[in-house]
Amino acid sequence: MNILFVCMGNICRSPLLEGWAAHRRSDSAVPYTVDSAGTGGWHAGQPPDPRAIAAGQRAGIDISGQRARQVQFADFQRFDLVLCADRANLAELRLLAPSAARGRIALALDWCGVKRNGELPDPYNGSTRDFDRTCALAREAADGLLQRLASGA
Repeated sequence: MNILFVCMGNICRSPLLEGWAAHRRSDSAVPYTVDSAGTGGWHAGQPPDPRAIAAGQRAGIDISGQRARQVQFADFQRFDLVLCADRANLAELRLLAPSAARGRIALALDWCGVKRNGELPDPYNGSTRDFDRTCALAREAADGLLQRLASGA
């Protein structure tokens, strides 16, 4: 299974989601690949926000090697599942996606069983504590992802 995590600029939330999912991949009975992208391309080629990198490091993952990129039309064919950080990104992707792919786009926290209709808060304008909270939720999403994949859902 190929999974894409999406947030607005691909420098905070989606890199943390990708990082945790990649970190937990060896614990999964179901093989999968992960990537992340943003609905906007203004950070393309840049590493994650230094505060997101630091939050990941404090929690035990390294996301410093990731580089931001914008979602491309080909992603809707390449990925089996597209998980969004929030409803705004979900709505934008559903407008961009071909009709056959729309059913494979969902909220990350909802699909992973963390919080029904839940959104991963954007820590960009926040504090270290906000980045740590987002990182912890991304870890919960990775745990839920493994459980859901194992159940065959």
